[in-house]
Amino acid sequence: MKSNGYQSGFGNSFATEAVLGALPQGQNSPQRVAHGLYAEQLSGTAFTAPRSENRRSWLYRIRPAAMHGTFAPFLHSHFHNDFGTGPVTPDQLRWNPLPLPAAPVDFIDGLFTMAGNGSPAAQHGVGIHLYAANRDMQGRFFYDADGELLVVPQQGRLHIATELGVLEVEPQEIAVIPRGVRFRVELPDGASRGYVCENFGAQLRLPDLGPIGSNGLANSRDFLTPNAAYEDAEGEFELIAKFQGHLWRATIGHSPLDVVAWHGNYAPYKYDLRRFNTIGSISFDHPDPSIFLVLTSPSDTPGVGNMDFVIFPPRWLVAQHTFRPPWFHRNIASEFMGLVHGAYDAKAEGFAPGGASLHNCMTGHGPDAATFEKASNAELSKPDVIADTMAFMFETRAVIRPTQQALDTAHRQRDYQACWAGLQKHFKPVG
Repeated sequence: MKSNGYQSGFGNSFATEAVLGALPQGQNSPQRVAHGLYAEQLSGTAFTAPRSENRRSWLYRIRPAAMHGTFAPFLHSHFHNDFGTGPVTPDQLRWNPLPLPAAPVDFIDGLFTMAGNGSPAAQHGVGIHLYAANRDMQGRFFYDADGELLVVPQQGRLHIATELGVLEVEPQEIAVIPRGVRFRVELPDGASRGYVCENFGAQLRLPDLGPIGSNGLANSRDFLTPNAAYEDAEGEFELIAKFQGHLWRATIGHSPLDVVAWHGNYAPYKYDLRRFNTIGSISFDHPDPSIFLVLTSPSDTPGVGNMDFVIFPPRWLVAQHTFRPPWFHRNIASEFMGLVHGAYDAKAEGFAPGGASLHNCMTGHGPDAATFEKASNAELSKPDVIADTMAFMFETRAVIRPTQQALDTAHRQRDYQACWAGLQKHFKPVG
């Protein structure tokens, strides 16, 4: 399968064919589809969802998706949705990067569940995972029936071959694979590492701009959806499915990436985070992270996200008479943070690319002691540019429950709280 380019725009209704004449004209499922193909509808929303919310695509494929063997349980010790039911520590948590594997490990085997909330059954919440892999998925395909996957590479490019086309994704880009879409991941650069957010709730979308106006944040034309590309391959393959928090395996005698043409608005896409139009204060006070919002999964409460994907990209700090980095804060929301590239301006050390942190609801956090002292004594008459960074945050309205394996893992920083130990008492009452 080879990539045949991209179509731009977010949420558009696309039409693409890899073989001329494969797309029917005037109706979606004619009595006989051209080239002997099968018509199949892939629905990402209820049939009766409002037109503005409805997501579906028509696929014209060599074989229908119903053709595979019987599913049997597939055991994966580190990739799951077991977020526990017991107490959740309010401690600040931080991890070093997930170690790269020594033995051959593909993208699916390399997934490691860090935390999450909600469930696929309840259709809200998220699963948060890391991945570390060093070989292509060979003879294996995967789909997630529980949620859409937001993939954030940190090291190494990903070649994601999907039913609807190919996504080439590098660090500082993201990919979103809709619920149910089958795919295979190859690693052009070998050893690779990154983050995955599994969204059980409403599909990710661009946020409203409100007072920002017509420009700013992510531009819809910068989101790229693949053109049709297909595989016509037979052999002994396996299809891995994630369904209701568990993995299943079935044999399949052909590549399921055999869609020759498709049209609709339910499709994978990619976005280059470096194209984000960053907005900041030009007077005083560090703005809330909502101005860095790329994509949001809305909840049933207006203005409150099931999950928000926020980035902290290169930007200018120009505010005067104020504390420029993120201030100390406690939130009703919970924050899982990662670093793709460079350094994060609120931490002097200890937060490396590929690492992660978790600050849950009302847990205090903010700059470490070294950053606080530097920012408190900075010269504010001149602007400061944060030029070489890309951090991000998965923010949720519900508490993010760390998994037991994430709490027990050797790369957890058990001395994380020490980064604030050097903060000094400066209070000097008058009189």
